[in-house]
Amino acid sequence: MKGAMLKTSIAVLVATLLCACTPDKPPAEALRTVRTVEIRYDQPLQTNRYTGSVHSRYEVDQAFRVGGKIVKRNIDVGQRVREGDVLATLDDTDFRLAVEAAEQQLLAAETAARQAGSDRRRNEELKDDGAVSIADTEHTESGATRAQAAAVAEARKLELARNRLKYTVLRASRSGVVTAVRSEVGQVVAEGQPVVSISDHGEPEIVVDVPENHFASFTKARYKAVLASAPSESFDVVLRELSQQAAPQTRTYRARLKPVSPRPLPLGATATLTAELTAAEISMAVIPASAITQSGGQPALWIVLRAGAEPAGTVELISVVVHGYRNDEVLVSGPPAGALVVTAGVQKMAPGLKVALPDSRRSETSKQVVR
Repeated sequence: MKGAMLKTSIAVLVATLLCACTPDKPPAEALRTVRTVEIRYDQPLQTNRYTGSVHSRYEVDQAFRVGGKIVKRNIDVGQRVREGDVLATLDDTDFRLAVEAAEQQLLAAETAARQAGSDRRRNEELKDDGAVSIADTEHTESGATRAQAAAVAEARKLELARNRLKYTVLRASRSGVVTAVRSEVGQVVAEGQPVVSISDHGEPEIVVDVPENHFASFTKARYKAVLASAPSESFDVVLRELSQQAAPQTRTYRARLKPVSPRPLPLGATATLTAELTAAEISMAVIPASAITQSGGQPALWIVLRAGAEPAGTVELISVVVHGYRNDEVLVSGPPAGALVVTAGVQKMAPGLKVALPDSRRSETSKQVVR
């Protein structure tokens, strides 16, 4: 009896030890839930925004036509001037001396011309009597001609000297408002160096720089502008000028647009230009920019391949064509319509990874290209 009880106890002990050594079965790994957006194509209304500023259509840099030291400046930034108003004055001491020297040289040349003329007339009288040779006559005539020409040249030099004296006074070439002053009293400026900028405030324009990839379509767009000082008041503008040569440093094209209806705009104000273009030949969808990744250096998307009606699927990486960015969204084409694109955690995806989809009622869907 005791032997049977001992055998039973040993069996129970062995079973207990075996159960303790048996590893637990690992629980099933939970699927990663991903956020998705459905690809929907629509006739796109492509919108691009450019930041620029208000400029005058007519902006003129005023400069002295001679070099010298500025002794007087009559204007300040923001001041309105009329055509002919004195803007600044140079020290004219040297120019007055040049005028006086030219006057004396002209006097000497005119005196020599009169003397040569008198000699010629006397020579002609003596020639009739045969008292002078033909060579003397020709010499006298050529001397008179040279003296007269020298007098005319000195008269022109005097005129140039007087003009340079007048150029020491800088006058406004047009009416407008002073937008910049680049020199001060006491500064020595070179001939042609800009001193003052004058803008015609009556014809303001919006000036923006257009990237190379927007150049071809920019002229086909519709434009609206808004000022930073009045963000709720937009107004229509039309393209007046688009440069055909890119700037060497920025590789952008300068565009100038004017209001459809004349309106005053503060010069120098910051403006935002919106260009809207309908591209019916290209179907595009808008998705969050966070969905874009790369494959071999090219843009790509992770899409979810659903397994029937199950709220789960596997992810696959596909290439995509990017047509442009707009704030936190991107315009793409390539994926089939209705495809579910992963919009968050794309760096944690791997080909064939099985993921869970949220309730379809809470799934994000792409909206129209322009809301």
